[in-house]
Amino acid sequence: MLDDKPFDPVATGRSIMRGAIAGSLGTLDANGNPFVTLATVATMPDGRPVFALSDLAVHTKNLKNDSRASLLLVAPGGETGNPLAGARITLTGTIERTEDPIALWRYDTLHGGPGGHSSFKDFNHYLMTITGSHLVAGFGRIAQIAPEDLLVDISDSADLLENEKMVVEHMNDDHLDAISLYAEKLLGLPASDWKMTGCDPDGVDLISKAGRARLSFPTRATSVAAAGGHLKTFARDARSAGV
Repeated sequence: MLDDKPFDPVATGRSIMRGAIAGSLGTLDANGNPFVTLATVATMPDGRPVFALSDLAVHTKNLKNDSRASLLLVAPGGETGNPLAGARITLTGTIERTEDPIALWRYDTLHGGPGGHSSFKDFNHYLMTITGSHLVAGFGRIAQIAPEDLLVDISDSADLLENEKMVVEHMNDDHLDAISLYAEKLLGLPASDWKMTGCDPDGVDLISKAGRARLSFPTRATSVAAAGGHLKTFARDARSAGV
């Protein structure tokens, strides 16, 4: 059953992209045939997907020959048991190797850090440039979203992006209690080992053994000061909610 909220394709698409930790990656083999595999994924601050792929994998060899690809990301389908009940988005574009330190850091922060598989010698990081998308979020909720609408505008957010790692590491090192409050009191999620994995102009990404979560800012934060202000307000509101 659909809820009563107006359908917002952009918000829905972004939510799926931020919430996924893996997706179905479609590449083209040497004969031009579609070849689909499962790949773990993270996102850049603007939402572009980031991967760590092995040179030994067929999909990597395919991408080196033809960078065109698609990526299917699926949101949880709720409690219906119907795999088609969950919202999903298919992204199309190209995937190429990247040495962008933000891409490396964001992927490794989400998927286990230096001890993860991306530290193996045969793994490299790859970044997807999105050229199109197809969103299916339920009956009558289908949309094709242009990349410039789907991705977050980061053109005015240099201060925040240059210091994102510092913000995330500071929160995880010194304020895990606040992060847990965000998840439990503001988002209504179960108690778990919540930590922060990203901070962009629209909000912060959280993860724990219970899953992933997104806490959106009430207004865009283009600087560390603005993001810090939102995080302090979140902590105050969460503590008040727990009284």
